Amino acid sequence: MLSGTASPKTGGTELKRIVFDEETIARRVRELGQEITTRYSDGELLVLGLLKGSFIFLSDLVRRIDRPLQVDFLVAASYGAETVSSGNVRLLYDPETELAGKHILLVEDIVDTGRTLNRLVSLLKERGPRSLEICALLHKHIAEHLALEPAFIGFDAPKAFLVGYGLDHAQNFRHLPYIASLT
Repeated sequence: MLSGTASPKTGGTELKRIVFDEETIARRVRELGQEITTRYSDGELLVLGLLKGSFIFLSDLVRRIDRPLQVDFLVAASYGAETVSSGNVRLLYDPETELAGKHILLVEDIVDTGRTLNRLVSLLKERGPRSLEICALLHKHIAEHLALEPAFIGFDAPKAFLVGYGLDHAQNFRHLPYIASLT
């Protein structure tokens, strides 16, 4: 149980500990915004969020990037009814924004196996962007063969099941302002 605070429960699931608190996340998002602003000094920038997990992070991040940009989203499915990604990625929502010639910053909540990310990188490169980079809130460093390593990483993540700040367990816990461990 979380020490010093009531532990949110959903469907019998209890949080074990806070891994990254709200202030730590806010500070790192500000720093990432500055890094991204510096990196992309010219050209059109499209920040492309991978839903659902990235939406809170993306929302905070784009407000910290001090330059013109566009925002769009992707919805990808690779799990079907399974608990492990099949690696067969289907786009359920394809960005409406033209990608050719733009700097594309793909925003991901967490990099774990890398299967979905690898397929998305391949699909996005086919669209002719000026550049393609990944910004990940969390990176577990367990993916064996990433097609593109994240250029921007919020935090190195423990090999635990994490929830909060957009990350979920059975669609619960996304609303938490911090990142916590279920295990």
